[in-house]
Amino acid sequence: MSSCDLSIVIACYNEAPHLRESVMEIRAVMDQTYYNYELIFVDDCSQDDTRSIIEEITATNPDDTRFIFHEENTGRGGAVSDGILDAKGKFVGFLDIDLEVHARYIPSMLLALERGGDIATALRIYKLDASKLLRHVLSHGYRKLSRFALGGKCLDTETGYKFFRRNRILPILSEVKDTGWFWDTEIMIRAERNGLEINEIPCLFIRRKDKLSTVKLWSNSLDYLVKLYRFRKELP
Repeated sequence: MSSCDLSIVIACYNEAPHLRESVMEIRAVMDQTYYNYELIFVDDCSQDDTRSIIEEITATNPDDTRFIFHEENTGRGGAVSDGILDAKGKFVGFLDIDLEVHARYIPSMLLALERGGDIATALRIYKLDASKLLRHVLSHGYRKLSRFALGGKCLDTETGYKFFRRNRILPILSEVKDTGWFWDTEIMIRAERNGLEINEIPCLFIRRKDKLSTVKLWSNSLDYLVKLYRFRKELP
């Protein structure tokens, strides 16, 4: 595919149990739209059968799918960045492939971009789960701390559901240093400070009960705080 309307980056790390089903869901949504699209799989050194499933999917759909396999684990940000750089679409975006925020919201993201926005992201709306209370508290605490420390206006910089006008995000992407989970915060703050128009679209978040999170609560939280402090010092 020489060019297309939308490139969807699917960053993967041990996604075998739900990968096929999620890709089918994405296609079911996109095939009801007029957008010409491609899927770019970026596997970040999965330890399960993710790569063989990606190879199977791309072999079956060679015209609009391709893959990048990392030889070393870079982190979610590094995987998404590589997909964006390889994209051919006017618009490019990614969503967490567990689809805790469903693919049905992709057209809303694209509509915001069509209307002149530079970035469209999911503002996750979810019901408090008592079994995930600590994670909920830490997540919301981080959101508030991030906005206080960095002065950003976005309510949910960490969401794994972001779509961009590609020519507008590439200069920002070149400035981003983090390749892990902090990538999301960094790219949004840099985009905001460079005057890009950002649309946050409320989206229902439904946590999967059949999937183990790759988030290491305490170590990732500490890493966030350290990177937040260093990034704040770097900003003018």
